[in-house]
Amino acid sequence: MKRLHLTFGVLVVLVFLLTGQYMDFQDPKVRELTDEGTRMMFRSRHIYVLLAGLVNLGVGVYFTSHGARWRKTMQIAGSILILLAPLLMTAAFFYEPTLKGLQRTFTQPAIVALFAGVFLHLFSGIRQAGELRGHAKRHEGT
Repeated sequence: MKRLHLTFGVLVVLVFLLTGQYMDFQDPKVRELTDEGTRMMFRSRHIYVLLAGLVNLGVGVYFTSHGARWRKTMQIAGSILILLAPLLMTAAFFYEPTLKGLQRTFTQPAIVALFAGVFLHLFSGIRQAGELRGHAKRHEGT
């Protein structure tokens, strides 16, 4: 999982760079759009792609697989949600700015997926008080 998050995170950051180029080279360029709402939608979705990529990189850097089955299950579920979010964010970048109003067809589920995924990883790593005391006692002598 560690390598998957790191690799995917790097790829998503590359997608972020490409969506930036897309905004600069499309006709009309996003910065030249007179419709503030559409311009805001492109830019915010562009930043959300970066957010999802950075979350994947962060999880990849610190990922350690836990031994307990319930912890592993929470980690896998969290990782699936975190890996899904950039796909939804990329779809949001291309789809949502064309919609009337400020609809969040893909963005809202992506943000919820990131939130839930990060918290599943958090909860999988929380140790009980007894585990912490035992861990601290083992390392006091070193």
